[in-house]
Amino acid sequence: MDQFDNHVDLVSAHAHADEVVVTGEGEVEVTDSSGIFGDHRGNVPLWLYTRETETTRPGSEIRQLAETLAAGRQESSADGGDITFLHALSAQVLSRMSYRPGTTDATTRAEDALAAGEGVCQDHAHVFLAASRCLGFPARYVSGYLESGDSGSEQAGHAWAEVHVKGLGWVGFDISNGISPDDRYVRVATGLDYQDAAPVRGMRLGDATESMTVSLQVTQQ
Repeated sequence: MDQFDNHVDLVSAHAHADEVVVTGEGEVEVTDSSGIFGDHRGNVPLWLYTRETETTRPGSEIRQLAETLAAGRQESSADGGDITFLHALSAQVLSRMSYRPGTTDATTRAEDALAAGEGVCQDHAHVFLAASRCLGFPARYVSGYLESGDSGSEQAGHAWAEVHVKGLGWVGFDISNGISPDDRYVRVATGLDYQDAAPVRGMRLGDATESMTVSLQVTQQ
């Protein structure tokens, strides 16, 4: 287990290896809890999730987004508490950033993605995390999978965010789809940002190039 209570397997490749294949499969029981994951678990203190990272460090664009919404936070709280406010934040992030694959990568900063006005689920989650932390909420990145069609064939994994809300614990927000996670979602890992929760991470020694090909299938039993 790592510091975020994620299960970790370490794999090493011998010298001169030119290909590494990682295969994972299994059955997962899921339930629809309206996005509520519940109490905080693990050894990492809750306050750590208010910390900025290189990817989620807010600049003027994110701070302005957070401040504009904060001005109406009291009214939102009266209507439905922090949950209503956070759904409003999620909707605002999506309205500012169109979903467009291929325009960003794993190293794209949240501030740059928001300024460009486009990105993918990873960027939506990073911007939402950065804005939530600006407003004092502990927030974390979630990597996983989403069953979104009859064929079961998906192009990539999925990402969403969770915010710790008083009285409820961790609550999930899928910014790209404008909903909270339900029984179509499979959690894999959590962390402060993508780098902490990536399904596969690695390092190499020596001068070389690398690329990754992913084949993913998620189906309901």
